[in-house]
Amino acid sequence: MRWASALSAAAIGAGAVAGPVAAATPSVAAPQRAKAVTSKVECTSSDHKLAKKLAADITEALASRESMASLSFFDRPTGTSCTSDAAKKYDGASVTKTVILGALLYQKGGTLTEAEDALARKMIIDSDNTAATTLWKQLSDLKDPKKPDPVKIQEFLDKAGMGSTVLDKEGSWGLTQVTANDQARLLRLFTGADDSVLGSRSRSYALELMNQVQSLQRWGATAGAPLDSVVHVKNGWLQRSQNPDVDSFDRGDWKVNSMAALTENGYGSGLVVLTENNRVPEGHPTNEGWDYGIETIETVSRAIYRDVYPDAEGYHPSRPTSPTNPSAAEPGVAH
Repeated sequence: MRWASALSAAAIGAGAVAGPVAAATPSVAAPQRAKAVTSKVECTSSDHKLAKKLAADITEALASRESMASLSFFDRPTGTSCTSDAAKKYDGASVTKTVILGALLYQKGGTLTEAEDALARKMIIDSDNTAATTLWKQLSDLKDPKKPDPVKIQEFLDKAGMGSTVLDKEGSWGLTQVTANDQARLLRLFTGADDSVLGSRSRSYALELMNQVQSLQRWGATAGAPLDSVVHVKNGWLQRSQNPDVDSFDRGDWKVNSMAALTENGYGSGLVVLTENNRVPEGHPTNEGWDYGIETIETVSRAIYRDVYPDAEGYHPSRPTSPTNPSAAEPGVAH
């Protein structure tokens, strides 16, 4: 598996969170994980046996988890696609940064200033929330500075056909509502050959940054990917607060998301898995909900890659022991 050389992992927080989350902090009383109802998995393929096996194995993988999960997968070489509840909306957390990146490249025609390039790299490679906020504001109408209206990002979504994505109009980009289908559409755009939205220079740039993501942020939809593939990934997570203005279901819940594309050496696939209902049992360390969401994603990811690439040796990603640190907190996300 080809990655760019590992970068500093000092700032781990890929999720746009409300504040620091310490692994040793016991959780307070919150809604506990309820057994999630597994939505129907639908797969199509030029290989009918593969489609049937994928549908069965993904269903089995999801049935063993209590996370609510949605997914969208495509593999161009085999003409395969799979979805499960792929139109359901989730808090995007830091996977929203791929949308910001796409919008920036669309608006700039692929030619970024030195400052924009630096911000984009920090936003994707380091998952820097301040860089994401700066670019979000650059792509927004700032008539009300406290509520930047991301009009230029919306223009990109419209052009890209990502009609189910709902941008947060309060400036909290991490609470943008995303779907597995729309994020998979974005991966198709980045990995495809269609110049109508983004030119080849822009697409290559986006994939380059996603390939250079810090080593401890390469978990999720990369698990089980063939070692001879080139992998491009972006993850995101956040934990909603216990504030009374937060919907009762969301209070204390971890939202954990991952999207990855495989390219080169004959590969051409994309996988998006979005999860919620990753709750922390009362009195347990806070990071258990984060870990649970990651394990749900990786259980699905391994099942998919094992079926599509049965003879390939799979990637085993590492992950940090703690989901974030105080420097990664994004004040713009209030929950």
